[in-house]
Amino acid sequence: MARPSGAAQRPSPRARTVAEFDTTSAEEKQAAERAGQAAQASGQGRSLGRTIASLGDPSRPGLWIETPLVSAPGRGRVVFPSNGKAVELDLIPTDGPKTAGSRMSLAALRVIEAPLTDLPEVEVYSE
Repeated sequence: MARPSGAAQRPSPRARTVAEFDTTSAEEKQAAERAGQAAQASGQGRSLGRTIASLGDPSRPGLWIETPLVSAPGRGRVVFPSNGKAVELDLIPTDGPKTAGSRMSLAALRVIEAPLTDLPEVEVYSE
C-alpha cells in the first residue's frame, strides 16, 4: 500500500515542470496502481459515482481526490473508464452537491494516465 499523502515531500518552490511538481515516487505510484487494479479486478469497494476531475493543487503532494462524493476522509480508488486504469488514494470530502466536480492530485492523474489539461470523468469507489 502506498504511504499516506501527508508523508510525501512538497515540491521545490522553483518547480516548473510536471516532473518537478510530482514528488510521489515511482514505487509509491506503482504500489497504488497495483492496489487499485487488484481492487477493481476483485470488485472490492462501494461505487460512490462518477465525477468530473480537474487537476488539484500541483504543489500538494501525494495520491488524493477532493470530492463531494464523500462526507468523511477515507481510502478508496479512482478508475478512469477511458482506459480502465485504477489508483488507490485518499478520499477527501469537499462541500457542494454530489454533481459538483472534483480535484485530483497530479500524481493520481498521472497514474491513471488521464490528460492533465482536460476534465476527465472518473469513477470513485470507497474501500
